Amino acid sequence: MVTAEALRERVAALVAAYDPGSTDRGDFLRARFDAGLAWVHYPEGLGGLGAPRALQEVVEAELAAAGAPDNEPRRIGIGLGMAAPTILRFGTEEQKARLLRPLWTGDEVWCQLFSEPGAGSDLAGLRTRAGRDGDGWVVTGQKVWTSNAHNARWAILIARTDPDVPKHRGITYFVCDMQDPGVEVRPLRQITGEAEFNEVFLTDVRIPDSLRLGEVGDGWRVTQTTLDNERVAIGGAALPREGGMIGTVAKTWRERPELRTPDLHDRLLRLWVDSEVTRLTGERLRQQLALGAPGPEGAGIKLAFARLNQQVSGLEVELLGEEGLRYGDWTMTRPEIVDFYGRDAGYRYLRAKGNSIEGGTSEILRNIIAERVLGLPSEPRTDKDAAWKDLPR
Repeated sequence: MVTAEALRERVAALVAAYDPGSTDRGDFLRARFDAGLAWVHYPEGLGGLGAPRALQEVVEAELAAAGAPDNEPRRIGIGLGMAAPTILRFGTEEQKARLLRPLWTGDEVWCQLFSEPGAGSDLAGLRTRAGRDGDGWVVTGQKVWTSNAHNARWAILIARTDPDVPKHRGITYFVCDMQDPGVEVRPLRQITGEAEFNEVFLTDVRIPDSLRLGEVGDGWRVTQTTLDNERVAIGGAALPREGGMIGTVAKTWRERPELRTPDLHDRLLRLWVDSEVTRLTGERLRQQLALGAPGPEGAGIKLAFARLNQQVSGLEVELLGEEGLRYGDWTMTRPEIVDFYGRDAGYRYLRAKGNSIEGGTSEILRNIIAERVLGLPSEPRTDKDAAWKDLPR
């Protein structure tokens, strides 16, 4: 049984062998992975020690105190929060050994090729096709709203491999090489002026069968693992009290008394309470996560995260008045991370609009909560048993 004290000793040994002040950042991160201190709950040899997930906090605290570098989790969030747990559950031993280490160290960035034009909320209706070709597959189609595709080395991809069965049963899950000559990434300029999202065109992209995750036709089940983890990754980050956007607005309120009105005061109090309830709910969700894989409850925390971000950023713009209408820099850039807090209120207000779309629309999340959490009857679905090829489009 791995204990907190044993982890502290292991961290001390790592720091003694690889001084954070003089060791190359990449070398330190690779050594940390090999020492089992990347994800302590992962198996030995895959960045972990088979320890309880809750003990990761011990490792992070010890490394922070030693001044050790982190792996820039915001830059590689899709790999950490979505690809890695899916690879761990469904990948072969060879896939895990090849993919997890450079994913965690940030040497290889990941993106997610799921949504398509006409198949965003109805993801199972996707049209991208993967056809057998010898010992591999040839993929053709289009994906959209792909965050960080312009920086990615790998992608998690779902494609239709059997059009003759109902839509949820004819999907297969792959790992796609973003350096394949058939992959074309085009920027999607957003209301913020940036293009962190992309559309991706796949033309005769070749994927070896060794990069398939799960069984042929069982991709929807694999996808659920990714989506459940995605919602927790987006909405369930650990925050201190007044962490996140509510802290930014509360700070402005305290420092700028001339901006206050009774109406804004009441709204700020309500949103502060909502933010604190959501924060504590997220803490409980992470405690449940420490005992196993995330479930549909993650949809609730992501739904609350999106609503609060939009309401709090709107309050901030109103609080600042004319100053809140300023927008610092509306130039076309291709960022690696979304920086909510190093920008002005106008940016936060505009960027928060995407929170209710990315990671599953709020409408779809409400359906998930109703059906999979509350156990309410599902909506009638006339296409449930029809072959995908026979569905109207």
